[in-house]
Amino acid sequence: MAQTPPPSQAAGVSIGRLFRRPEAGAFLGLFGVFVFFLVFGSIDFLKPTGAASWLNVAANLGIVAFPIGLLMIAGDLDISIGSMIPAGSMTVAIISGYYELPIWLGIAASLGFGVIVGLINGILVVRTNVPSLIVTLGTLFAVAGLVLGLSVLLTGTTSVALKAPELAKFLFGHFVANTFQVIIFWWLGLTALYIYVVHYSPYGNWIFAMGGDRISARNAGIPTAKLTIALFVLSSTSAAFVGMCQAILFNSAQVSAGMSFIFNSIISVVVGGVLLTGGFGSIVGIFFGTITFAVVNQGIYFTSFDRNWSSLIIGVMLLLAVLMNNTFRSMALSYSPKKK
Repeated sequence: MAQTPPPSQAAGVSIGRLFRRPEAGAFLGLFGVFVFFLVFGSIDFLKPTGAASWLNVAANLGIVAFPIGLLMIAGDLDISIGSMIPAGSMTVAIISGYYELPIWLGIAASLGFGVIVGLINGILVVRTNVPSLIVTLGTLFAVAGLVLGLSVLLTGTTSVALKAPELAKFLFGHFVANTFQVIIFWWLGLTALYIYVVHYSPYGNWIFAMGGDRISARNAGIPTAKLTIALFVLSSTSAAFVGMCQAILFNSAQVSAGMSFIFNSIISVVVGGVLLTGGFGSIVGIFFGTITFAVVNQGIYFTSFDRNWSSLIIGVMLLLAVLMNNTFRSMALSYSPKKK
């Protein structure tokens, strides 16, 4: 009969496997952040109104952070999202607000513009072999200039009002219980979808293989070019979706919003355990990292700290998270359970 391993050995194996998971450090970081604000702040940040302050931030940021994280796992990066968020907002606002065309046409145009920019980014990266950072830096400024120029040309202003019909407001832009943005439910649904695709389908293995060694992945038959283009399309379209939802929620759009998403999404992804060098990370880790960033970003308002220190706290949090993730990863790689 097979013998059950001793409790100490079984526990050791389970702890070792836990530390090997990319989200281990992200979860501990999130736990530490909650404890910090419970000690130095108040329980109010866990009450519905307080929780909404950081959940709303996490939802908007998280939808963008997921494809950014997948691109980083695959060895690429997309910073053009900083322009795609206002582009998504302005597209739906100009079409359905200024010109008063059907809201669904504005939504389709907004998402379609995201697809076009994503295709341009992906094709340029694949065909030219120019680093994705340089390519998307170019499209960042190109899209920003295009949106600004067309907005002034078509409407004569950089801010456009939008009044969406009830169904569109219900689906994309209203407050549940007058507190929680409906985009939170989109974020949670997309989280489940990403977990399935990345961790339970072949596409996830392909993405990790690309980040480990793109040439070997291509030689193994993985369609690296098509997958790279698809990831860039996903990134741009997700950013346009967030911008569209914001325009519908706040009944207006501006050309200047969205640049903060570039660094905030990268911070969330790195805090979530994704390596900047690619090939390592998880959707659950990005989910935890996004919540951690949102809690730190909003939690300071529930403490007596000077608000001017918020950027310092975020920076320290990033450094500690990176060190923590590296430490847990090193422990996992060097760990071996004791033999009986």
